[in-house]
Amino acid sequence: MLGLAKYLSDLSWKPIILTAPLGKRSELPCEVIETYYPGDIFAKWRKIFGHLGFNTQGSVKEQIKEHLGLKSEKSFLDLLITFYHEIFAYPDTEKAWKEPAIRAASRLFKNEKISAMISVWPITSHLIAKALKQEYNTPWIADFPDPWSQNHNYPYSKVRKYFDEQLELKTFSNVDAMTAAAPLYAKKQEHFHKRFVAVITNGFEPEDLNRPRVSLTDKFTITYTGTIYIGKQDPEKVLIALKNLISKNIMNADDVEIRFYGQRQIWLENKIIEHHLVGVAKQFGLISRYESLQRQRESYLLLLLNWEDPEEKGVYPLKSFEYLSARRPILAAGGYPGDDIEKLLIQTKAGVYASTVEEIEAALLSVYKEYKRSGFISYQGNLEEINKYSYREMAKKFAVLLNQITEK
Repeated sequence: MLGLAKYLSDLSWKPIILTAPLGKRSELPCEVIETYYPGDIFAKWRKIFGHLGFNTQGSVKEQIKEHLGLKSEKSFLDLLITFYHEIFAYPDTEKAWKEPAIRAASRLFKNEKISAMISVWPITSHLIAKALKQEYNTPWIADFPDPWSQNHNYPYSKVRKYFDEQLELKTFSNVDAMTAAAPLYAKKQEHFHKRFVAVITNGFEPEDLNRPRVSLTDKFTITYTGTIYIGKQDPEKVLIALKNLISKNIMNADDVEIRFYGQRQIWLENKIIEHHLVGVAKQFGLISRYESLQRQRESYLLLLLNWEDPEEKGVYPLKSFEYLSARRPILAAGGYPGDDIEKLLIQTKAGVYASTVEEIEAALLSVYKEYKRSGFISYQGNLEEINKYSYREMAKKFAVLLNQITEK
């Protein structure tokens, strides 16, 4: 949405962002209205655990699991937190923002001529837009970076899903247009809502494009940035492929490093130990977005973990667009051939798709040989195709839709 706000300004639209307090991130390229925000449903718990000595900037859940010696991917603590979410996070964890946001928006609507609205995640944002639509009859686009009740990663029971589905249908009964960030999401939303849903993917900041390219690391570095969804993505395939190549003396363990940036995961650390990759595979914890971009650009290979579900062959991780802007070869590992990520890589020539351990081994060996032979890995990405996924192009698509609903 930051990219959208920036580039809509070049397309005859004046963006105004309504948001909870941004703190240091208030230097946005448009007018910003920051409202009062009492905090999400975990705010009081973070305060309590902070007094107990836990680092509330990191994952408190993972710290507790480590403290209790819980090593499984899904422990009783995970189930307990999911149950807490199911009961108290309806419709989402940010629900306390609704009333302050509506009050602030109402003052804005009385002082400005608001021509249209775009509501984005979280769910509460859509509920706010629904209330404003009813009050002011302003044309409204609802954007879905992820589906709501039809989400491929839906974590709750059938009972909770029923209530989510009913609320979703009611919320968007009078929306003017809907957009989704991937073709699969659009199909799901179209089937559920019985209406057209436009596909407008996420993108990257064109000013972040890695040009000129930064220097690469000394080691053959493979980098993953972001969240790993347990049970949905499988980094173990890559670990097994690396272990096989090292154990066969095809790869030198001293030359290779695979880096994971994001919430530190105990189960992943256990997999690293299990496959004898301590010193080769490392978790570095949370870092800033700026540093994340730097770590991507200096890497020989960027790791993308595909969705391990044959029914979900259209999930676009946000990092796939960041990876395109990094202009480093992408290894999309796992998943099932024929999905939208494979199509994206074929279109942009930005990387290789490898769904099995054997295919991952072959892909790693190919680029490792080039690294050993020449000290670098050539990049074959088609810049013209890559630029089609910039925020500038994304904003053009939103502008077309905004013009349509306001003219109508």
